Parts: sequence; C-alpha cells; structure tokens
Amino acid sequence: MNLKLKEKTRESLSAVLPIVGIVLAISIFLAPVELGAIVMFLTGAVMLIFGMGFFQLGAEISMTPLGEGIGSKVSKKQRINVILAIIFIMGVIITISEPDLQVMAQQVPSVPNSVLIIVVAAGVGIFLVLAVLRIFLQISLSTMLMILYMGLIIFSFFVPKDFIAVAFDSGGVTTGPMTVPFIMAMGIGLASARGDKNAVDDSFGLVSLSGIGPVLAVLILGCFYRPTGAEYSIGSVAEVITTRDVARVFFASLPVYLKEVLISLLPIAAVFIIFQAGSRYFKWRHVKRIIVGFLYTYIGLVLFLWGANIGFTPTGALLGSELASLDTEWMLVPIGMLIGYFIVKAEPAIQVLNRQVASVTNGTISINAMDRCLSTGVSVSVGLALLRVLTGIPIQWIIIPGYIAALILSKMVPKMFVGIAFDSGGVASGPMTTTFLLPLSIGVCEAVGGNILTDAFGVVALVALTPLVAVQIMGVIYRIKMRRMERDVKQEQLSDAEINDIYEFEEEQDDE
Repeated sequence: MNLKLKEKTRESLSAVLPIVGIVLAISIFLAPVELGAIVMFLTGAVMLIFGMGFFQLGAEISMTPLGEGIGSKVSKKQRINVILAIIFIMGVIITISEPDLQVMAQQVPSVPNSVLIIVVAAGVGIFLVLAVLRIFLQISLSTMLMILYMGLIIFSFFVPKDFIAVAFDSGGVTTGPMTVPFIMAMGIGLASARGDKNAVDDSFGLVSLSGIGPVLAVLILGCFYRPTGAEYSIGSVAEVITTRDVARVFFASLPVYLKEVLISLLPIAAVFIIFQAGSRYFKWRHVKRIIVGFLYTYIGLVLFLWGANIGFTPTGALLGSELASLDTEWMLVPIGMLIGYFIVKAEPAIQVLNRQVASVTNGTISINAMDRCLSTGVSVSVGLALLRVLTGIPIQWIIIPGYIAALILSKMVPKMFVGIAFDSGGVASGPMTTTFLLPLSIGVCEAVGGNILTDAFGVVALVALTPLVAVQIMGVIYRIKMRRMERDVKQEQLSDAEINDIYEFEEEQDDE
C-alpha cells in the first residue's frame, strides 16, 4: 500500500474509532439494539475509514493543485468580466457535483429536486464571485460578513418559518467534501497571485461567503413554495442474520453510489480537461498525478457514502428513537454533545482544512489546536440541536445571537482568524453531519412527536455556526499571547539596553 495512503488511513482510523466506541457503549448500556444493526454499523465504519483515507489523499493530489492552478491562472487575466464568469461557472459546477446537496434535495417537501439544486448552485456561484471580488478589491472580510449576515437575519423574518431551518441547513450541505478542497485551494491561488502582505489573510473566506448564497437562495425560494409537512424518510436498518446477508445488503446498493459519485466527479474532470487543454498549466507528470488523484477521490467517496448511508444513517435514526424513549430523555443532550465532539473528526474535509491552516500559518495554529477547537464547537452545537428537538425552541433564538456574537468577535481577532473561523463552520457541517447527526435528530424528533421540518432540521446549521465562535475565541487568545510575547521581548530589549549603558558608563570611568 502507498505509504501516504497508509498515513491517511491511520488518520481516518483515529478519527472514526471514538464515534464507534460511543455508539457501541450507548447500545450496550443505554439503548440496546439488535446485533444485526450493530454489524451493519461496524461494516459501514470500516468503509468510512478506508473511504476517508482514499478521499484525503485524492483531494490532496488532485483537487488542491487544480484549485490553486485555476485560481492562479484566472487571476492573471486582464478582463475582470471573464474572470468572474469563469468563477461563477466553477461555483455552479462544483455545487451540482456535491453529494450532500443531492441527499438534501430529496428531503425537502414541496420543492422539486432539480429546482432546489439549481437555485442553490446559482446562489453559490454568485457569492463565490463576490468572494473573489473581495480578494481583488481587498475588502474587509469581517465587514462583508457582517453586512451579509445581518441582511440574512432580517430577511428570515419575512419567510415562512418552515423554510428557515432548511435554508440555513442548505448553507452547510453545499460546503462538503467536493467543494471545500477545491474552493479553498482556489482562494489560495487567487490570493498568492496578488502577492501583497495581506494575501495569506485573504486566502481564507471563500468557503464562508459561498455558504451564504444557498441560505439566501432557499429563503427566497420559500416565498414561492409552501411546504405542507416533513417527508424525510430514513430507511430502517436492514434485517441481517448471517454475514452473507450483510454482504448482500451492501452490494445491492453499490451500483447506486458508483453512479452517483461518477456523476458528481465528471463535471470537475471536464473542467480539468478544458483547463489543461487551454492553458497547458500542468506538466505531464503532474497531469498523471492528478488523474490518479481523481481515481483515489472516486474510490474514497464511493466507500464513504456507501458506508455512511447504509451503515451509519439507519443506525443514527434508530439510536435517536431508542434514546428518546428512555425515561431520562434529557440525557440526550450530554450524549449528543459527546457524539458531536468526536464526530467532527470524521469529516473528510476537516483534515484538508486543518492541514491548510497549519501550512499557511507556518504551524502557529497547529492541527491539534484546530481539532480541539472544532470538536468543542460542534459538541455545543449538537447539544443545542437536541435541546431544540426536545423543547421546540425556534432556531432563530439560537442562530441570531450566535451570528451576532461571531460578527462582534470578527472585529476583535486577527484578519486571518475571521476567514478560518467562517470557513471552518462550513467544513464542519459535512457528510457525517448529514448522514448521522441529522438522522439522529430526526429519530429523536419522531419519538417525541415533534415537527421534523422545524425541529429536527437545523442541526446542520447549528454545526456550521458554533465553530465560528470557537475559532475566533481561539483568535482572541492568540492575540493576547502575541501581545504578551511582544511586551516580554521589549522588556528584554530594554534590559539589554540598560546593561549596555552600564557597561559603557564603567568603560568611561575606567578611561578617566
């Protein structure tokens, strides 16, 4: 096995094992489930581990260089309208290719799948154009985010309440394993071509701004469509007795994921072919490497979605309903927080983000620090999501104060942390949130008799929100530490100057 692939698989193993341990502990001590369901879950977990390993390596050697290449090449063009047109088309293509969006579209009642996908993709394309304009014009990210999010919050009061949670969830599902590596790399390519001292700070923020577009697009869509009720349907855990039954269930669904991921990757592969044919940007050895990367990405996404949807999703819904039927249903909140703390580590795009952050900050923000910060934020968000399901608290009561706090913090931290924080929110709400946490929330909601559309939906939005606050709090701590270090250095320099003065005075005395 490729040494790099071994390394990525080990990282995936360490990320998935904690959530597997938690689920097993819950099934043994709190909510017993049939052995067949656990076997399906464990089989899905194995697929997730290998899928994440292949995907991370594939994204690293294909999506990242392709994104950086397009960003660098596009930024050298003189005609701004051509640049923006290319960026818009790229945003639409990448979004339509996002597997999470396909899953989300099937669950929103009263809106045709194609309509929702096209509207969301257009929203991403438009706001990706705005994000690129921000880099070229050097507009403050915190100012832009403040204006856009305040506009979203105000507009949400004029939209049917059944659409609010779905709208904010859509912003999370569009920043998944396909879009994040590509968009982040493109941002780095665009900013590096600019070449000034603020280029690194401005390389982040594309994911966060791109995630606003779908929210606004779905809110506008809510003015024209009236959902009549939730139609979210999660398949029950397949009944299996023997290992042959397990293999039969999984392999029966394999063609679906082979086709789904192929359709998702084909537009991006077409972009690569057109880009390379027109620019000759990559040398032949790099072309072969990117082709291998596409193959790894394909294998990884197939394994990931296959294992997650067949093994994880039904088990999540089953656990949610079983836990909600316990006498102490309030235990759901701390249990959900524990699951949230570890599940974010299993998000494929999280590792991509953490490595890029560590790279551009020269290790000042380590991978472990980002891991702890994001895990804490997602832990809080899952606890809040389950509290909402149990109490029926409107999502605006949490979303509005949360974004106000995040926007206030954006004026108090270094510019780089603003982009990292708002990007990390979109990255944290990836496939694991859609395929495990959302079904868990829906299972709980069904068991307590809540409204799935208003109460269960929204967990993706909350997972995308809390990292914004958590990472910027880390930025405040970072700024305080840097100021202390600067003060200590000045004091040391002052002490050295005083010592030199004393030496000079003694030398003068000796000369006299």
